[in-house]
Amino acid sequence: MSESKGAGRPRSAEKDEAILRAALELLASQGYVRMTLDQVAVAAGVSKSTIHLRWRSKGDLVTAALAASRMVQAPAATGDTRADLVAVLDDFAATVLRVRGMALIGTCLAEEAHTPELLAMLRERTVLPRRALLRGALERARERGEIRGGADLEAAVSALLGPFYADFMAGGAPRAQWAETAVDLVLAGLRP
Repeated sequence: MSESKGAGRPRSAEKDEAILRAALELLASQGYVRMTLDQVAVAAGVSKSTIHLRWRSKGDLVTAALAASRMVQAPAATGDTRADLVAVLDDFAATVLRVRGMALIGTCLAEEAHTPELLAMLRERTVLPRRALLRGALERARERGEIRGGADLEAAVSALLGPFYADFMAGGAPRAQWAETAVDLVLAGLRP
């Protein structure tokens, strides 16, 4: 969001980063309802109007912060399906752990009845792009004949992501090598 709109000074990338980082930290520690744009401004060292110049609402800011913390681009496809899937999953786990993502996801889910646009933006900006990265790797594998033509790729994507959430809920952190294990299990079930 650090591009200039028309006349005036270009926006500061450093301020953008400070605002997004403060929003994530406050969302994780305060929750969505208790977090205010005033708190974000103080934590980021900017004015509230600086935030409003960049984001329309608190929900827009929060989901922009979540989107900024995820993998912006997939690593270049290597042609090795296992390696490509593991790379996406490892980045997913690192991102979730770095930004206290499980607390953030819980906040968005808890707010669904009162602020449905928050969960919708979370899905649009973070969940669906990540799923698309995984699905793309699986589609390329199908084109190479590595997996069955009629395989349910959406179910496979869910099966790839599920172990992280299950391990987190059971013990607070994913098991070592969880991504490799999940990929191996899913690929075994998808082979022709």
